[in-house]
Amino acid sequence: MGALVWLLIPLAAAIGAGLWGSWANRTRKTRGDGPELDGYARFRAAMEKSHSGT
Repeated sequence: MGALVWLLIPLAAAIGAGLWGSWANRTRKTRGDGPELDGYARFRAAMEKSHSGT
Protein backbone atom coordinates (compact mmCIF):
# COMPACT_ATOMS: atom_id res chain seq x y z
CA MET A 1 0.00 0.00 0.00
CA GLY A 2 2.88 2.34 0.75
CA ALA A 3 4.30 1.81 -2.72
CA LEU A 4 0.99 2.84 -4.23
CA VAL A 5 1.08 6.12 -2.32
CA TRP A 6 4.62 6.80 -3.58
CA LEU A 7 3.44 6.19 -7.13
CA LEU A 8 0.50 8.55 -6.73
CA ILE A 9 2.74 11.48 -5.72
CA PRO A 10 4.39 11.88 -9.17
CA LEU A 11 1.03 11.28 -10.84
CA ALA A 12 -0.57 14.09 -8.80
CA ALA A 13 2.42 16.33 -9.57
CA ALA A 14 2.09 15.64 -13.31
CA ILE A 15 -1.63 16.41 -13.24
CA GLY A 16 -0.95 19.59 -11.27
CA ALA A 17 1.76 20.63 -13.75
CA GLY A 18 -0.58 20.05 -16.66
CA LEU A 19 -3.31 22.13 -15.05
CA TRP A 20 -0.88 24.92 -14.21
CA GLY A 21 0.53 24.88 -17.74
CA SER A 22 -2.88 25.19 -19.32
CA TRP A 23 -3.81 27.97 -16.88
CA ALA A 24 -0.55 29.86 -17.49
CA ASN A 25 -1.00 29.64 -21.27
CA ARG A 26 -4.63 30.78 -21.33
CA THR A 27 -3.93 34.50 -21.65
CA ARG A 28 -1.33 34.28 -24.39
CA LYS A 29 -2.45 35.73 -27.65
CA THR A 30 -0.72 34.74 -30.81
CA ARG A 31 0.70 37.69 -32.59
CA GLY A 32 2.31 37.78 -35.92
CA ASP A 33 5.84 38.69 -36.80
CA GLY A 34 4.87 42.32 -37.35
CA PRO A 35 6.56 43.98 -34.35
CA GLU A 36 9.72 41.92 -34.73
CA LEU A 37 10.00 42.63 -38.44
CA ASP A 38 9.40 46.34 -37.85
CA GLY A 39 12.21 46.39 -35.30
CA TYR A 40 14.51 44.54 -37.66
CA ALA A 41 13.74 47.02 -40.45
CA ARG A 42 14.61 49.93 -38.15
CA PHE A 43 17.84 48.17 -37.16
CA ARG A 44 18.84 47.63 -40.77
CA ALA A 45 18.06 51.24 -41.64
CA ALA A 46 20.21 52.44 -38.74
CA MET A 47 23.07 50.15 -39.78
CA GLU A 48 22.90 51.33 -43.40
CA LYS A 49 23.00 54.95 -42.24
CA SER A 50 26.03 54.37 -40.03
CA HIS A 51 27.97 52.61 -42.80
CA SER A 52 27.11 55.01 -45.59
CA GLY A 53 29.14 57.84 -43.98
CA THR A 54 32.48 56.02 -44.17
